[in-house]
Amino acid sequence: MFRFILSFFGGIFTTATMGFGMVALSVGAIFWIYGRDLPSHESLSQYQPATISRIYSGEGQIIDEFAQERRLFAPAETIPDMVKQAFISAEDKNFYTHEGYDLRGIGAAAYDAVRTRGRDVRGASTITQQVMKNFLLSGDRQAERKIKEIILAARVEGALTKEKILELYLNEIFLGQNSYGVAAASQTYFNKTLTELAPHEAAFLASLPKAPSDFHPVRRKERLLSRRNFVLKEMMENGYIDDATYETEVAEPLKSVQNGDFESFKSELPPRDYFTDEIRRQLSQDFGEGEFFTGGYTVRATIDAEMQPIAAKALRRGLENYDRNSGIWRGTRKKIDAEQLENWAEALSDLPVARDIDLNGVWHPAVVLDVADQQLRLGIEGWAEGDPAPVVPREDIKWVRGDFFENFEVGDVVHVRAMTADNDGSFLRWSLRQVPAAQGGFVAMDVDTGRVIAMQGGFSYQNSVFNRATQAKRQPGSSFKPFVYAAALDSGYTPATIVVDAPIEIDTPQGLWRPRNSSNKFYGPTPLRTGIEYSRNLMTIRLAQEVGMGVVADYAERFGVYDDMRLVLANSLGAEESTLYQMVSAYAMFANGGERVQPTLVDRVQDRFGRTVYRHDERSCVDCAQLASLDPGFSPRVNSNREQVMDPITAYQLTSMMQGVVDRGTAARAINLPVPIAGKTGTTNDAKDVWFVGFSSNIVAGCYIGFDQPRSLGKGASGGGMCGPVFQDFMKEAVQKYGGGKFEVPEGGCFVNIDRFSGSRLGEGASGKNVVAEYFRDCELPTFNVVFDGGFAVGSDLPLVEEVGGGGRQVTTSTGKKAVVGRKATFGGLSSGGLY
Repeated sequence: MFRFILSFFGGIFTTATMGFGMVALSVGAIFWIYGRDLPSHESLSQYQPATISRIYSGEGQIIDEFAQERRLFAPAETIPDMVKQAFISAEDKNFYTHEGYDLRGIGAAAYDAVRTRGRDVRGASTITQQVMKNFLLSGDRQAERKIKEIILAARVEGALTKEKILELYLNEIFLGQNSYGVAAASQTYFNKTLTELAPHEAAFLASLPKAPSDFHPVRRKERLLSRRNFVLKEMMENGYIDDATYETEVAEPLKSVQNGDFESFKSELPPRDYFTDEIRRQLSQDFGEGEFFTGGYTVRATIDAEMQPIAAKALRRGLENYDRNSGIWRGTRKKIDAEQLENWAEALSDLPVARDIDLNGVWHPAVVLDVADQQLRLGIEGWAEGDPAPVVPREDIKWVRGDFFENFEVGDVVHVRAMTADNDGSFLRWSLRQVPAAQGGFVAMDVDTGRVIAMQGGFSYQNSVFNRATQAKRQPGSSFKPFVYAAALDSGYTPATIVVDAPIEIDTPQGLWRPRNSSNKFYGPTPLRTGIEYSRNLMTIRLAQEVGMGVVADYAERFGVYDDMRLVLANSLGAEESTLYQMVSAYAMFANGGERVQPTLVDRVQDRFGRTVYRHDERSCVDCAQLASLDPGFSPRVNSNREQVMDPITAYQLTSMMQGVVDRGTAARAINLPVPIAGKTGTTNDAKDVWFVGFSSNIVAGCYIGFDQPRSLGKGASGGGMCGPVFQDFMKEAVQKYGGGKFEVPEGGCFVNIDRFSGSRLGEGASGKNVVAEYFRDCELPTFNVVFDGGFAVGSDLPLVEEVGGGGRQVTTSTGKKAVVGRKATFGGLSSGGLY
């Protein structure tokens, strides 16, 4: 009997031992099989998370940020212990004691799954396992993935410290609202740094990893509150907070940015505009879009925070003035359905209409609630009790064709602004506004460095993100002519050179081309200066023919206006398309004496480690190391390494000629500033595009206006009339800030008085409106009264420009009365039709 009992228990022991051995062998085999081809955990030690790239103004203020995953990396030593303890209490209370996996937790999860027949399948992953899942494995719930998690977790625990593992976890985890990591989440939900968080706020964040969408602070507020209080209780039971702190913190209400309890961090950022979006576009090309959005770059922009809103206002005012002169109401072309009008505020807030317009006051979206004969009743976004009654009187739409009933319907979405008195700012009425149909662009930059200080790519970025300053390819028209004249001046011509302004016929594959001046008149032999001051087309064509379109194209490409300019005469009048950004950059080289300018929106780019990866200004500072000595009379020298793209004398001659455009030419009515200004207007055929680009001694700025789908701006539209006032409004403020002075005269020439109408040399004491001091290279005066015609046939006795319209001669008629008749006809006059 005794032997039987021993045999029985011996058999059981043997079976158990063999079973245990088989289980151990199976587990070992499983772990060996799944552990062979696992990804390397060593990459975790070189972890570089995707972080936010931020753009700063020159004053160090954040003006925009870009990210695929909104993450602010926080090293472990900068994360407060209380935040770490909250997450450990919520996710893995044995974190500091286990070796990467928690067998008790795994067993409890398995028991619950069996007990509920799969209805309650919960995770049992430690923080280390979650790191493995987030970084090295997929997120699917499979036994195979769990085994791999455990294997990798055990390996990582032996390779990394607990603090490093916690750092990986707290920076990588998704916490809702496009926030990755605790630092970004703290800013998103509370607009606070991690060190500013209270225990209940840390518990709030620690409640989110389980399922951020299920614990939304607005839609699932009660559920989140319950979870937060659970985490606080766990923190107390784990000894991280005492009973008194627990009672205080659990009694705190659930507050968040989303509930309106705190200002959003976004409110501290200006609305995204064309400037920062263009930086995003350019750096995405340079670094790659993925790298820029994840690389955590620090970008120092060239923007002048004072001048940018002035540029935006100047362009907007110009566009709105043109639009209101049309008398057409278009509105936003958006409408709220009748069934939504009872809750119009919510419906309006969801509509994508521009909210970034500030022109003589902020423009507010509004919805038409009632249309009457003498007033329009509105629902205005942001309106509150005590504000002026939300009605628009009939007098406000005097500029619009038709009445309220013809132009508005209930449910129409519009823009309004508060109109105030000029003298005391008192409220007058609500005024209807609309985004103009015509659009435009504006760019201003430093002539020496190419740093863009202001750029506006349209009326409103939120209305249209298309940047017309950098992306719109438009015909520059007559604003291109300075490059033709530059080519001529460098080819031996002078500002006093005479070129014939007379009719031309050119046979082209498209038919006979008869170019003409905008005045439809012809002015005979005329000096180059007068030709550019009054933008004479026929002179420019003849000059381009004399110099050669190949030479003109070389200049245009050298200045960056075109990459490959076609060699056709029409392009001498600006028929080929370019961008405003390129044109303004090219004009900067006229202003700085002919040195190469590389335009830039960015001064410096640093990577996540603070290393400079791009710097715009590559000039070298000589003797800067001695600057600290402050020796009397000592100053450092900055050596320019820029290419000379134009002779300095040519640049000055051209600048002087374009100064005449502003003083007495096509821009004289629009530009009136206290410092010398040079520039050129541009108006294309049928006024589809109008331009003005001009500069002082230190700032160059340019404006373009036109419809996105090119069509005529109407009779009378011109670069001087439409873009000139935009330039004037901006430069009036720019001159106050940056100053300006006379244009620098280069060495190697001398001044001679010239008659600007005839090109004849005058004496040193000559004076009058027709006298101008021209600068001649090497003091070598040209042969005067030589006429160039570009090789096009023309009469040899054309009158000079000052003779045209000279009044003729007085005669006595057969009745004894006095009359004025024209001058005696000449062959030149007859051959040109007498039109010049």
